[in-house]
Amino acid sequence: MIVVADSSPLNYLILIGEANILHRLYGRVLIPHAVAQELQHVRTPPVVRDWLVNKPIWLEIQDVKVSKKEGLLELDLGEREAIVLAQKHLPDVLLLMDEENGRHEADQRHIRTTGTLGVLEDAASRGFLDLSVSLARLRTTNFRVSESLLQWFLDRDAHRRKRKT
Repeated sequence: MIVVADSSPLNYLILIGEANILHRLYGRVLIPHAVAQELQHVRTPPVVRDWLVNKPIWLEIQDVKVSKKEGLLELDLGEREAIVLAQKHLPDVLLLMDEENGRHEADQRHIRTTGTLGVLEDAASRGFLDLSVSLARLRTTNFRVSESLLQWFLDRDAHRRKRKT
């Protein structure tokens, strides 16, 4: 499976110190140049910019051309390029994206998606991290999500752990 990432999941996983779970879960991750540029923006947290300067070997930056005929003009450039890159790898691709409009566009193109929370849940289900600790760290960032959704993930995690014992 090929994994393509938009900037948001990478940004938040880096901020909470869990970016390496991407390698453990998926092997390599592809990002388009626009996503790399977003992660290097002056308003991006320094820890994220530094991470990309010293990017891990499993992260691959690729050139992507997006034409107007793609019909993605309501999305930012990073989202557009990530969707087009993922589309090139159909059907065996997973797109990491948090933005609802981008995920909707990906769904319309039959691209499977998950976001930051889905990555964390997947890693927790494999025993790679403690979901409650990771979500507590995520709460310290500007990640926008309802408390009820976070609680839903925690309840699912507790149920899964209980079944394993």
